[in-house]
Amino acid sequence: MTTTVEGPPDTGAGAPARSAAALVDAVFRAREISIAGALLLLVLVTSVANPRFLSGQGIKDLLLNASILVLLAVGQSAVVITRNIDLSVGSVVGLSAFACGRFVAGTDHGVLTVLLLGVAVGVVCGLVSGALVSFGGVPALVVTLGMLYIIQGVDYWWAQGDQISAAEVPDRILGLGSGGVLGVPYLPLIALLLLAATAYFLRCHRSGRELYAIGSSPEAALLAGVPIRRRILAAYVFSGAVAGFAGALWLARFGTVVADNAHGWELTVVSAVVVGGVAITGGTGTVWGAALGALLLTTIGSVLVVLKVDSFWQGAITGALLLLAIGVDRIVNLRMTAALRKRSARHGNGG
Repeated sequence: MTTTVEGPPDTGAGAPARSAAALVDAVFRAREISIAGALLLLVLVTSVANPRFLSGQGIKDLLLNASILVLLAVGQSAVVITRNIDLSVGSVVGLSAFACGRFVAGTDHGVLTVLLLGVAVGVVCGLVSGALVSFGGVPALVVTLGMLYIIQGVDYWWAQGDQISAAEVPDRILGLGSGGVLGVPYLPLIALLLLAATAYFLRCHRSGRELYAIGSSPEAALLAGVPIRRRILAAYVFSGAVAGFAGALWLARFGTVVADNAHGWELTVVSAVVVGGVAITGGTGTVWGAALGALLLTTIGSVLVVLKVDSFWQGAITGALLLLAIGVDRIVNLRMTAALRKRSARHGNGG
């Protein structure tokens, strides 16, 4: 997916731009379809080996396990599209989950209050990272890696080895993680709503399309009048808010939280985004693809458990998929660039 500046229709120079956008969209739709196909094949093969994998409870567990990773992948996508990265999301989830757990322990606080607290924690973390990257000019990798360790240190200092047990959490909050509507758990529905809203914003709203413009070419975006710093800051705040929100849902889902919840999830989230077709170099991909990548990685983990394969292989497979996705992105980008140059040359000769 790429972005084009909206303007009046034309039949001359606008034609190659429209055909180029159509070509890129087609390539990434094919990428997402291939991921969905691989996911379907994986599920079918596993269900043959173990029919209980596709039981009602099995599907419910799979959706619940994928929900938080899907949320984090959506937030991460907004950052990666701008040609940046956020390695602090896992630690933000841990801090938010513990903060929410400590806040509600032994009280009767409502669900909305807890969710807002989680979002507030994430927004603060996102603001710090985003300000350093966008206005401070510090490389995103350095900033977010530093934030990862800072947040983890604060979390461990605050917890002092303590944990929040499910018995201390109000039933209404635990009900958010275990309840559902018509047999469908709340968490997958929440993830789907956020996914759809983000996809609509990125595709149909000017500010969303400007994120793609920044990732495709920061220099061109600057010349086009895009407020690059503000957009990058907004992407980080959104990623932090989603991570904080996911931390509150983590508390609702598991009840018991400790200082190192979601430890090591950073690379899993990045892997899900890249495997899902969001280019690490920015400017292309969709949150639908990122969600499919998250669902694929979660399914692989569940399949390994069902087939009684050593959990070590989950990390190995995730790493292999990440390298494969980056390699595919590089090959596709090179071929698309060559194809677009040929189209432009033909149009120039024809004109």
